[in-house]
Order: sequence, then structure tokens, then C-alpha cells
Amino acid sequence: MPLHRSLWLQETLPDQPVCDPLVGDARADIAIIGGGYVGLWTALRIKELEPSCDVAILERDVCGGGASGRNGGFVLTWWPKFPSMVKAFGRDEALRLTKASESAIDEIGAFCDANSIDAEFVQHGWLWTATSRVQMASWEAVVRASEQLGLDTFARLQPAEVARRSGSPMHRAGVLERKAATVHPAALVRGMREVALQRGVRIYENTHVDTFSREHPVVVKTARGKLVADRAVVAMNAWSVGLPELSRSIAVISSDIVATAPIPERLAAIGWTGGECITDSQMMVCYYRTTRSGRIAFGKGGWGIAYGDRIGPNIDRNQRRARLVEADFRRYYPLLSDVPIADDWCGPIDRTMDGLPLLGRLGGRNHIVYGIGWSGNGVGPSFVGGRILGSLALGRKDEWSECALVDRRQRYFPPEPIRFVGGQLVRSAVITKERAESADRRPPWLAVQLAKLAPSGLEDKE
Repeated sequence: MPLHRSLWLQETLPDQPVCDPLVGDARADIAIIGGGYVGLWTALRIKELEPSCDVAILERDVCGGGASGRNGGFVLTWWPKFPSMVKAFGRDEALRLTKASESAIDEIGAFCDANSIDAEFVQHGWLWTATSRVQMASWEAVVRASEQLGLDTFARLQPAEVARRSGSPMHRAGVLERKAATVHPAALVRGMREVALQRGVRIYENTHVDTFSREHPVVVKTARGKLVADRAVVAMNAWSVGLPELSRSIAVISSDIVATAPIPERLAAIGWTGGECITDSQMMVCYYRTTRSGRIAFGKGGWGIAYGDRIGPNIDRNQRRARLVEADFRRYYPLLSDVPIADDWCGPIDRTMDGLPLLGRLGGRNHIVYGIGWSGNGVGPSFVGGRILGSLALGRKDEWSECALVDRRQRYFPPEPIRFVGGQLVRSAVITKERAESADRRPPWLAVQLAKLAPSGLEDKE
């Protein structure tokens, strides 16, 4: 059965030919498994540091066919996770990495300008909002931490201003992070692919990696060929759950998105014209933004859970879940109740226990490194990840290879089937809890207790 592509990929894939798959034997200095943001930023960083390095990317689909071409296009910093980072790394290192994630947004915009990539980059901020009584002031711990450092990262907005900017009075309160941006996610990843090719990176698309060895050199076996490399980078995101060393480091959940038909006049009528990206403060977060063409892309994280490494068609599209996402859209925007949904799709999120990525040396091996676990916030932070993985892959000792994210301590998910069964129970509890809270009702006690077992999400909420 053919894949159901995201609207983003439908709009960009016809413009580029597909790179040939790997056939036969090949050799490279560095093999990168995965052709999304993480793999491509890493390849570009390696070429920046050592232009003569022979880099080959092996992508099971097309570059951007995974999460990089299906996400909501939110380019966020690590500020929403700053308290967690302080707890894990200390204040100074947490601040350094968070500021690096801020700079990454500017650098992504500059990269697009320098390479004539029309990724619809718009830097108009992120609205972190409350849509129910229990969500009020969810952001306080994060905002206070920034203010105590003397920074103006967030603007505290009056409720009327939040409702005006978001185009709906369902948004009761909120703050604005000024640095955040939006992009057309597939246009960005496909543009990165073209730049990588221009800089001499070999890209093999439609090349499924069956296995790779752990000894040196690394032997990567595919359906129709073999690549031998001195070093390897694992940038497989959710599909990394199939590797024994990483199988309990992440859990794979779905993120489901619906997109409306173009409605620029209606958006103008409700005042949603500022270009901000928006989230509510639910654990199963709703996230939404407008596009250049006047569409609304409205998504929700966490509806589906994969069993182990079984990432099947349900992760490409699930129309039942899409209807549930549409219901949230209709609830938040009742004035747009007659606007048709033009498309829907979904994709995998590689969620870690604490919501922060994992980067390091696979099984302690210096010649195989990995970067996974972006937990729904990978568009901007993957740029930082590319710098870290580039330094690790080249064996450099610098501020990136020795940062606190590398080989950090982590909490593990339980093995299957406990992870899947437990995940379903916790997910059901979260749904029950948040449906009650959205109606300003007290949720059942058991649902509240079970919901506490859910891994940390996109934001550190108070």
C-alpha cells in the first residue's frame, strides 16, 4: 500500500528527483543512517569542518519522509525544558545549551537565505496558552527561571491580547516566546538535501538498512548493497527503537495533524494574522499555526502508541484519530466550524522519559554515534544536534562533543509488552483527565494518579 504523504511533502516532492538507492558495494569515511533533519545537519556540519570527508547518507524512504517532513513546522528553543535541563546539567550548562537553541533559530533562517531555500521561515514567536482553568499559569516555572536570569525571553500578555493574537477567546491566558519561528518543514528538509548534494554528500534514498556491524570499520548492509565506513552516525529517530542498545531509551508515539483548506479571508476576520505558532498546556498537547497559503495546520501529540519497533501504516495516517484532532480544532475555533478539513496525516515521535534528546556513543563505541529522542521538538534543536554529532563523528574534542547532552544519564522505559500495555493505560488516564479539565470539571482520582506516570512532555509545566 503506498504511503500517505503529509501535505508538506505533497507540496514539495514533485519538484525534485529521487536519489538512486545503494546497489552493490560502496565505501565512505562516515555513513549516516537517516536522511531527516538530524542526519542532514550532521552531514552539513561535517562538510563544514572537514570538506574532504566522504559522507554518505542512507535513507529508507526519501529525505524528510519521516518526522522531518510531517511535523507542524514549529521551530522552538529548549526554554520550555529549561528547569529540567538545570536539574540534569546545572544552571550554567543548561543556559549555554538553551542559548545555543535560540541561536539555532537565527542560523536556520540565515541558512535558508544564504541557499535560496523558500522554507516559509517566519520568526513571529510562540504563544504558550491556557485553554482551561487547570492550565492557567502552567508556564510560571519556566518564565520565572528566565526572568531570574535577567532575560526577557517571554512576554507576559494580557488575556485579551492572547485571545486576539490566537483568533479565539478559548485561549484564556498565555505568554509569548519571542524567538520561535515556523517553517514549511518539508521545504526545509528538501532544501537541506539539495545543499548537501551540492557540497558533495552522497545520498542514497529508498535504501533500507537491514543491519550494521558494531566493529570497526562499520559494515552497513542494505537490501541491495553494502557500505563500509570508518565511522557511522545513527540518525533514525523513532526507528532507532529497533536497535538493542536504544530499544528502551525511547517510546514511539504518534502525532496527528489536520489541515484546513486555504481560508485567508476568514483568518483575517478573526484576527489570526500575526504568524505565531500556538500550543495549549495539555499533556497531550494541541499545537497549531497558519501557513503562507492561509491554511490552519492543527495537530495533537500522543494519540497512538507503537508496540516495540512496529511502526506501521497507523503512523502514516489514522482517520479515526484525525477526527479526534478535528474535534479539538472545532472546539478551539467555533467560528470556523464550517471550514473544511482538506488533509490529514500523522507521524512518529521518539519520546524520551524526560523530553530531552539523547546523544552519544552507541554502546560506548567511539566510531558509532547517535542522536535520538527529540520528543516532538526537533526542528530547531536538531541544528544543535548536528553540531554535536558532527564533532563526535570526527573525533573532535570541543564544546559540542563534551557538552552535557553527550552520554548523559537517562531513565529507561520498561521492556515490551509492559511498555505498550502500561502506555495504553496511562494514555487512557490522560485522555480522561484532560477531557474533564477541558470542561472545567474535576477529573477522576485514579485518572489523575495514572497520568502522573506519563513521561515528561514538550514543556515543563508548573
